[in-house]
Amino acid sequence: MRQAQRLIAVRAPRQGLHDITSAVSALVDSAGISIGLATVFIHHTSASLTIQENADPDVLRDLEDFFSALAPESATRYRHTAEGADDMPAHIRTALTQTSLSVPIRDGGLALGTWQGLYLFEHRRHPQPRQLTVHIAGD
Repeated sequence: MRQAQRLIAVRAPRQGLHDITSAVSALVDSAGISIGLATVFIHHTSASLTIQENADPDVLRDLEDFFSALAPESATRYRHTAEGADDMPAHIRTALTQTSLSVPIRDGGLALGTWQGLYLFEHRRHPQPRQLTVHIAGD
């Protein structure tokens, strides 16, 4: 079994879902592994990862709206407001999504479904630089 591990630096231009499929795919392609597993991990507690539909942008907008309503920004609703009204809702949204994803590698590429993409879900209103670790293992 061979392994590779790389860091990806991402800066989302705004709050919301941002497609990172091509960045992760490029790392998988360069690893030269034909069958295995790719794990993506985000090093933050106010942004997360998800696999979601990549065909209709309304899906992404609806998800963003849903999470905004589920964990609304508020200066008085939460105790943790040290970094602004969007900080605690960002932590809640991260707790409800994922900080790591595992995707099979088949025939040297990510074995995603036809309509699937990998997304960084930026929960802060003023996006921060984000670090992702991609670990690739297989033959």
